[in-house]
Amino acid sequence: MEQTITAKLQILVNPSDKQILCDTMKAYSDACNYVSEYIYRTRKLSRYSVQENTYYQVRETYNLRSQMAVSCVRTVIAKYKTILENQKEWIKPVFKLPQLDLVWNRDYSLNNKNDIFSVNTLNGRIKVSFYKKGFERCFAGNCKFGTAKLVNKHGMFFLHIPVTYEISELNKSEVSNVVGIDRGIRFLATTYDSKGKSVFYDGNVIKQKRAHYKALRKQLQQVGTPSSRKRIKAIG
Repeated sequence: MEQTITAKLQILVNPSDKQILCDTMKAYSDACNYVSEYIYRTRKLSRYSVQENTYYQVRETYNLRSQMAVSCVRTVIAKYKTILENQKEWIKPVFKLPQLDLVWNRDYSLNNKNDIFSVNTLNGRIKVSFYKKGFERCFAGNCKFGTAKLVNKHGMFFLHIPVTYEISELNKSEVSNVVGIDRGIRFLATTYDSKGKSVFYDGNVIKQKRAHYKALRKQLQQVGTPSSRKRIKAIG
C-alpha cells in the first residue's frame, strides 16, 4: 500500500547562493504571470497550444531553463483549472510570491550519501544541505519524490516535496482501541475512545491569550506610529 506525504524540508543556503535562489524564484513567478495573462486573454487551456505560444518568449524574457519554462506552463494551467472547477468563471490568477517548481531528477536531485540536494537555478546548479529530522522515513527504502516547490519564508528556504512510500496494510485484528478527536475553541480537543473514555483539553488559557493579543493589536493599530506597526508585525 502506498502513502504520499509532503515533506517540508528546510534547506541550508550559503549567503552567496541566497540571491541566486531569490532571483530564480522571482523570474519564475514573473514568467507564471506572463503565461497567466496569455491564457486569460486567449481562453486557451491546451498545454500544447499554451506552451507553443509562450515557451520561447518565457525562456528569452525571463532566462528560464528549459524544464522551468515547461513547469511554468503546467503550473498556470493547473491553477486555471482549479479556479474554473471551484468558481465556474474565468478569473486570472496572480502569482505574487516568489516560488519555483522543481521536477525530480531534472531540476533537483539528491545525494543520499552526503544528504545534499542539487538544485537548478538561473545560474546553474547549487548544492544545499537540509534538515530531515522527523522525515527520516522519506529517505529510506524505495521512496519516490515528486515535483517539489521551493518557497522562502522569513528569509529561510524550504523544499516542499511530495514523497510516496510503501506502508504495511492495517491488520484490523491488531487494533485494540479506536480514538476519535474533535477540535474546538472552548475545548482545544475532546477525545473519546471505543472503551468509553473521554478526555477534555481546556482551552481557556489559550482563549484568554488570544483575547489579550487581539486587544493589544487593536490598541497598536489606533496609535498608528512606525514603532507600533513594528510591534504589530513582531506579535503577528
